[in-house]
Amino acid sequence: MKKLLVFVFGLAAFVFGGMSSAQDQYPSKPVKLVVGFPPGGGNDILARLVGEKLQTALGQPFIVENKPGANGIIAIEQVKRAAADGYMLLVGPSSGMTVNPALYADLPYDPIKDFAPVSMVGLFPLILTVHPSVAAKTTAELIAIAKASPGRINYSSAATSFQLATEMFAQRAGIALNHIPYKGSAPAVNAVLSGEVALTFADSAAVMAQIKAGKLRAIAVSSAKRVRIVPELPTIAESGVPGYEMVLWSGIFAPAGTLGALTTRLQKEIAQVVFQPDLRERMMNLGVEPVGSTAAELSATMKAQISQYKQVAAKGNIKAQ
Repeated sequence: MKKLLVFVFGLAAFVFGGMSSAQDQYPSKPVKLVVGFPPGGGNDILARLVGEKLQTALGQPFIVENKPGANGIIAIEQVKRAAADGYMLLVGPSSGMTVNPALYADLPYDPIKDFAPVSMVGLFPLILTVHPSVAAKTTAELIAIAKASPGRINYSSAATSFQLATEMFAQRAGIALNHIPYKGSAPAVNAVLSGEVALTFADSAAVMAQIKAGKLRAIAVSSAKRVRIVPELPTIAESGVPGYEMVLWSGIFAPAGTLGALTTRLQKEIAQVVFQPDLRERMMNLGVEPVGSTAAELSATMKAQISQYKQVAAKGNIKAQ
């Protein structure tokens, strides 16, 4: 019996000692950061900025691999199937991790069960903008105009995330807006510039130049609090639609089954690098608010948003195109 106990404890020490050693040595080779969009977009830029800092902090390259297509599903599936060893990570946007589950009847992944959340990296507040010919200069005025012409005001959306943001606004404000879909941010913004539609929700990178040039009028921001890049703009919530908040985000995820000690270490490193003064400044100038959340906080946000977005999508009869 004594020999058996010695063997068991010896085996345990070998197994857990080996696991600990593997964690301590991580990363011992390059790490892939998979992005589900082409180079140059918000998630891609953020992945490269954070990856550069992680490479410096951890001593191994963090290589961005772009796998665009199918609303991010191609990239998400690739990481879902990857080994749970921390060497392939998903730069997961809220569109893929919380919006898609609300819109697709048969999604080939479960964002909660198939992934180990690491950290939310940054928030992308949206800006509600209108064509200068629209008389509204405030959210309240826009709502009043919409109520006077129910269903006659058109809006553009670059993707289902932006459609969901607008539909949530309409539902909470008690108005009816007519959706015109476009493929990408540039066409959706151009539709407002040309007067094809009256308004759009867009990330700051897509509209700031036009706002500064006076070609678009910014009404409000979609976040719960005002944002640095346009501090003069009120939030929609403080402008007559209490409780409204729709902010896109980007986070880091590992495949399900990845050791908690490894994801915890990654989270701590991410939280440190996103608040380094130079990176924080670059992110804020892009209209991205640094976060560096814990895995538990990211998980809780995902669950709450999936539930909320499913309700909005069902009420507005919004489905993935």
